Amino acid sequence: MSKFGELIDVEIPVLLDFYTEKDNQSTAMHPILRDVAAALGDKAKVIKIDVEKNKELAEALRVKGLPTLIIYKNGEMKWRHSGVQDANTLIGIIQEYV
Repeated sequence: MSKFGELIDVEIPVLLDFYTEKDNQSTAMHPILRDVAAALGDKAKVIKIDVEKNKELAEALRVKGLPTLIIYKNGEMKWRHSGVQDANTLIGIIQEYV
């Protein structure tokens, strides 16, 4: 979990995407997240976290529905959403924290 702390304790917004390859909605988010990452460049990070490989972290953050999207900045959770979001909405929300 200490690596997770290093991941989210940064000055730029970090969008975490909790997903699994077995979930259609999760895989539908992949191209959307690529667009978000490309649009924001180095102003934000987009990190995908496979819940199958990171069960402890998913449980600690109480991730139930997939995909679950969480934005952190300076180690603090700023925004959370379960379910699919479109690229423009995500970009707008992340820009509030840039």
